[in-house]
Amino acid sequence: MKKALALTLAATMALGLAACGSTPSNSEGGNGGGETVANKDKPLVWFNRQPSNSTTGELNMEALSFNDNTYYVGFDANQGAELQGQMVLDYIKNNIDTIDKNGDGIIGYVLAIGDKGHNDSIARTRGVRSALGTGVKDDKGNINSEAVGTNVDGKSTYVQDSTLEVDGKTYTIRELASQEMKNSTGATWDQSTAGNAIGTWSASFGDQIDVVVSNNDGMGMAMFNAWAKAKEVPTFGYDANSDAVAAIADGYGGTISQHADVQAYLTLRVLRNALDGVDADTGIGTKDAAGNQLSEDVFRYDAESRSYYALNVAVTKDNYKDFLDSKVTWAPVSNQLDEKTSPVKKVWLDIYNSNDTFLSSTYQPLLQQYDKLLNLDVEYIGGDGQSESSVLNRLTNPSAYDAFAINMIKTDNASSYINQLKQ
Repeated sequence: MKKALALTLAATMALGLAACGSTPSNSEGGNGGGETVANKDKPLVWFNRQPSNSTTGELNMEALSFNDNTYYVGFDANQGAELQGQMVLDYIKNNIDTIDKNGDGIIGYVLAIGDKGHNDSIARTRGVRSALGTGVKDDKGNINSEAVGTNVDGKSTYVQDSTLEVDGKTYTIRELASQEMKNSTGATWDQSTAGNAIGTWSASFGDQIDVVVSNNDGMGMAMFNAWAKAKEVPTFGYDANSDAVAAIADGYGGTISQHADVQAYLTLRVLRNALDGVDADTGIGTKDAAGNQLSEDVFRYDAESRSYYALNVAVTKDNYKDFLDSKVTWAPVSNQLDEKTSPVKKVWLDIYNSNDTFLSSTYQPLLQQYDKLLNLDVEYIGGDGQSESSVLNRLTNPSAYDAFAINMIKTDNASSYINQLKQ
């Protein structure tokens, strides 16, 4: 199946990339031919935030097909969400004798939601509720991803109590509380807000909280350090940030690696291939001249949405030592390209929030290693996580760059960047 996807990729992209092969660098930004390339025709990769409707989740195909060399790079959100949910469920089953600390027969969990309008956050919330049986389907057949507020009595209509039978005994699983972790200035995925939330929840119904679940490790670690660690309540996150992986030794329940090393490579590799005018699959599904190649078990490509997805891996006490350093490049794609065939090009790249733990502490350091290996001169821009203008106001001279890598603040706002590149 994965081989078929790789072949589909090569076939569907061949014509567009052949055209790209004759495209010279702009005279200001690169080392090539001196001809000016219109900004609207330069390679563009959206990453981490897929252009989409934040209410319906519908992909923005106009943005994803902005030009022949436009792609999205992220990770398989649904596959990762299922892994996280299953990881939590497996932990409960394997530790059923000790997890129900107050002995009430109810396995109560709290959930930190990152951004209710973000597809990845929605998927993770649904994945946990699906695995634990607490999900309630909406009129479209999707599991409701709304925050419940508090639900100590189990009467919320957004979720439902489920039952779990282990060793002949039946337990109730209940989502006691969930909240979008959004601060007063509008920034989402906010760690301080998560730390405050667990303080409020624990003060109100602390002995009923048996499990803490978070849409990411930043919020998960805030809750773990603020309360769960001292109370020995297992906490589960997402991203495999180095501090979270290390905390597994101290009782952090587990996390999900979204293969940031593979994502960071793909983010820059698709630009490199377009700039060099080579087949889109070069150094990805097929080996390049330097020997770089990704195996079929770490990524997939969806031709319809022009999207590359890294595959996820569960990180638990059984394998966490293999993930302690999240800033190491993926070995099979860590070979230096020849500058003669892949000359230095300039790339404008933004991180939507300079304070985002995963992107700033894991993703960007990986990008900064790959940019050297791929001969890309990348300018890194950090946004404030709240206003698109904090990023767009620093894209004042797109003609100075050969390619663009964009991490939007909100998934709805692709048109703002497209309009900037059309000027």
